Amino acid sequence: MSTSEVITGFTEEQEALVVKSWTAMKKNSGELGLKFFLKIFEIAPSAQKLFSFLKDSNVPLERNPKLKSHAVTVFVMTCESAVQLRKAGKVTVRESTLKKTGGVHFKSGVVDEHYEVTKFALLEIIKEAVPEMWSPEMKIAWGEAYDQLVAAIKSESKPSS
Repeated sequence: MSTSEVITGFTEEQEALVVKSWTAMKKNSGELGLKFFLKIFEIAPSAQKLFSFLKDSNVPLERNPKLKSHAVTVFVMTCESAVQLRKAGKVTVRESTLKKTGGVHFKSGVVDEHYEVTKFALLEIIKEAVPEMWSPEMKIAWGEAYDQLVAAIKSESKPSS
């Protein structure tokens, strides 16, 4: 197996766990997306500085419409990408979206620690959302799917030369 075929490490069983849990969470994606970002800020309050739309806002985070909309977009994109991973054999987020996301993350100063905090927050929110399904295997499956998405974003986050 060549190193470019990393995704083959995402098994059918892992895919089934991700699909099953996302199916259960999808109807609450608005609420879960916001919880996801509130969890990120709880773990790393300084991460708020990375969001221009939060800089001059005195609206409480949980009521900020721009944060809500951003949070849902990111949560849904992450989960949909995870669900498609095995079938597509790669991260299915459109290249233009990856480039934009990568570019914005690079310019905003997003570093590896931020991705780690985000991964931890994502796993915590999924665990809270589907406690009856949660297992060590599910945690590994979601972690793997998230890592694949981050690798794709990072590969697009280099400054264009």
